[in-house]
Amino acid sequence: MTDTQEHHTRVPALTLRGLGKRFGEKIAVDAISLEVPAGSFYGLVGPNGAGKTTTLSMATGLLRPDIGQAFVLGTDVWQKPLEAKRLLGVLPDGVRLFDRLTGEQLVTYSGLLRGMERDVVAQRTADLLSALDLTGDAGTLVVDYSAGMTKKIALASALVHAPRVLVLDEPFESVDPVSSANIRSILEDYVASGGTVIVSSHVMDLVQRMCDHVAVISGGRVLAAGTVDEVRGEQSLEERFVELVGGRTHGGGLEWLRTS
Repeated sequence: MTDTQEHHTRVPALTLRGLGKRFGEKIAVDAISLEVPAGSFYGLVGPNGAGKTTTLSMATGLLRPDIGQAFVLGTDVWQKPLEAKRLLGVLPDGVRLFDRLTGEQLVTYSGLLRGMERDVVAQRTADLLSALDLTGDAGTLVVDYSAGMTKKIALASALVHAPRVLVLDEPFESVDPVSSANIRSILEDYVASGGTVIVSSHVMDLVQRMCDHVAVISGGRVLAAGTVDEVRGEQSLEERFVELVGGRTHGGGLEWLRTS
């Protein structure tokens, strides 16, 4: 293990200190502090509008925070953005891609943009397309991809430079069960080899089975964070989530909907 690798295992993969963002009168993220251990599979869960996407966007250099700091493996994202982004692979919400490129061209472009050698990019692109079952669509324009295929090619683009930290916003949305299983396998192998995955998702069962750490966010604040077992206690993660977030209704007033 090199000194750099050893340093990266000691420091957290992601550290947020008092990170905050306001849009007009609305506080989207309310001074969030969070620490993601290196080598963890970390889930970020919360209701719609909780501030997950805004938090991840600030943490990865896509959206400038109003207050606070974000560090990737000890590197300040906003003071040293190029250095921090070399360590990151990001699949953002509402994937925006150069969709007039073919799938193969898009992943190749992502690798070359990172300064990688062309022959290395070519081999990794082929490997990723094969692993994600996209080899047959390598020559198809991304604009003609389905929603699930688009997610997969965006993931390939995020992985091609072998980042140390992978940040994925709703990576399984619109993805079929077989592809979802393949993606989970790739991510589990990535974490087993020393990488860190941070994933936001609405699917509690998926997070509970896949992640070893989790943070529950609502109203722009962290309500609970720790290992999955610590956060859920004696309950399922979904039950604990509903208990923390609140707002559950019981369908009263819909008697007319009963068929007998």
